[in-house]
Amino acid sequence: MPTRNGSVKLFRLLGIDVYLHWSWFLAFFYFTSRPHEYSNYGWSALEILGLFLIVLTHEFGHALACRSVGGAANLIVLWPLGGVAYVAPPQRPGAQLWSIAAGPLVNVLLVPVLSLLVSVSSHLAWYDSYPDAYELLHNLWLINLVLLVFNLLPVYPLDGGQILRSLLWYPFGRANSLMVASSIGFVGVAALLLLALYNGSVWKGIMAVFILLNCWGGLKQARALAKLAKLPRRAGFACPSCQTAPPLGSFWRCGQCGQNFDMFLSAGACPHCPAQFTVTQCLDCGTAAPLPAWTAENSRPA
Repeated sequence: MPTRNGSVKLFRLLGIDVYLHWSWFLAFFYFTSRPHEYSNYGWSALEILGLFLIVLTHEFGHALACRSVGGAANLIVLWPLGGVAYVAPPQRPGAQLWSIAAGPLVNVLLVPVLSLLVSVSSHLAWYDSYPDAYELLHNLWLINLVLLVFNLLPVYPLDGGQILRSLLWYPFGRANSLMVASSIGFVGVAALLLLALYNGSVWKGIMAVFILLNCWGGLKQARALAKLAKLPRRAGFACPSCQTAPPLGSFWRCGQCGQNFDMFLSAGACPHCPAQFTVTQCLDCGTAAPLPAWTAENSRPA
């Protein structure tokens, strides 16, 4: 996934930083230099910019939905394969589902808006008087529709695959749902690779490799979550976010000496060095909280 490293900060909106990865410029020049139906390359550049504006609104949908359920979201990175909203919703299936589904919902809302613009431009006969502008609006309408359909494919890590994972979370649990969604994703990878070979499309091949790597990462994460779920738990403590008791054992690494220790057995003090920790991270949901907030009494929902 792209990160801030090698990216240019574009702006900050609603507390969310938007970055543009350096590889985006390579894709921009590649697509604008290819043959197109416009009278000049400027319109082709506008189409690419319009595409990424649609992608950006999609990612803002993810980020704002994540915040609405109590999650953290403060970074969006645009790159050649679209955009990535770095969201950390609460580890609950409903919160995950809304955070993911809100992205495609933005595209759904854009369908009537772009359809109206195309309809008005057609009524005004722009296809004769302003053919480039009409073609641009029509292409953006089609791009938004294709992005919507593609993103809803039940292939992990696309939105459709993550929505499927969130729905499976209810009956099968966190680890098994991710394992099933990742496994189905491999089928999507095979189909996309065959399509790339059939069409001779390098871009589809790159997309297939990207999805393959994410499916493999999802499968490894699912296995790790399954092992974590089987560990014995420490009574009297619970994560204030996900309400899960911490595992028994030396699973926390000291940032000063690098040794592993049991955060709750030693009350935050590293037994190997003088380091003392007042905040710890939940190994199940990733949320960090002060140690006093981990008492079972403080963690129970009101």
